[in-house]
Amino acid sequence: MDLISLGSLFSREPAPLLGIDISSTTLKLVELGRNRAGELVLEHCAMEPLERGWVTEGNVEKFDEVADAMRRLVKKSGSRTKNVAMALPGSAVITKKINLPAGMTDDELEVQVESEAAQYIPFPLAEVSLDFCVIGPSPNLPDYVEVLLAASRKEKVSDRQGLAEAAGLNPVVLDVESFASRLAASRVIDTLPNRGHNMLIALFEVGSQSSSLQVIRNEEMIYERDQNFGGAQLTNQIARHYGMPFDEAEAKKRHGALPSDYREAVLSPFMEDMGQDIGRALQFFFTSTPHNKVDHVLISGGSAALPGLDVAVMNQTSFPCKIVNPFDGMALSAAAQANKAMAEGTAYLVATGLAMRRFTS
Repeated sequence: MDLISLGSLFSREPAPLLGIDISSTTLKLVELGRNRAGELVLEHCAMEPLERGWVTEGNVEKFDEVADAMRRLVKKSGSRTKNVAMALPGSAVITKKINLPAGMTDDELEVQVESEAAQYIPFPLAEVSLDFCVIGPSPNLPDYVEVLLAASRKEKVSDRQGLAEAAGLNPVVLDVESFASRLAASRVIDTLPNRGHNMLIALFEVGSQSSSLQVIRNEEMIYERDQNFGGAQLTNQIARHYGMPFDEAEAKKRHGALPSDYREAVLSPFMEDMGQDIGRALQFFFTSTPHNKVDHVLISGGSAALPGLDVAVMNQTSFPCKIVNPFDGMALSAAAQANKAMAEGTAYLVATGLAMRRFTS
């Protein structure tokens, strides 16, 4: 059985790399570089809409249409880079930490990981792409190392590979969306007091149809949950309130072309509802773990850019809240400065984390 031959989830080269995030409504691309001071530079970013039904819950239902959209995305970005990092949703990947004796060669580790994987994976190993990474010494076992195992059905992996190749790209990294989110969010967590050390951080990504919560402490995810609320609910409320079709409501929402009473009549009540949804998601966390508070709430995703959302969430939860724009603190290339997608920075968290894989080892 072959291991994933995509440059591995965990070992990467510093050659130029595109991060492309595939969601149910859009494709998003980010390319990062570094300047002489070692600071991250946003070289390119772009977004391309997808029609409803082309991608559902991370599954590509309309391959040719999405591949065409990916070609348009790359062209729109202006990048000439061919190497690409993409991600699978967490639901498509099984991850498990295991302890193995220290001092093994890579080949010995590979054999041992395969035999351990058989215990945790509910389908035949022949149908699985497998990858692993040695994290470091096991905290509680001397002479052992902690190894992170990641496995996905081969067809899920080949779907992403095939899309990249159909768009003229070279897939070199296949990641997990939640890993990429955490990597991009780590730059924001580093700006918190004591660089966020030992803090419980609730990271929400508010998508179109659904939202995800990861609770992170010291770069480790200790809790994860998906919720059924997202930006499409706001579009539905706009459509209902003003008696217009969904697609027209979405376009007017994006372009700020709604009537003057929109904020008071539709947006403010929606943000209050979203604050309550986020509060409920945190309550699920508190009731299923020993914790009863978080130190900070971070919100990202396409709908996180709504003005005043952080205040609405603080009002509902009483926890400090920050909107995460992964481009904050980056230098901008001329190409990125000229791109109006910059205004939608909150939507690029996963794509930014994927692009950051260029510089992580």
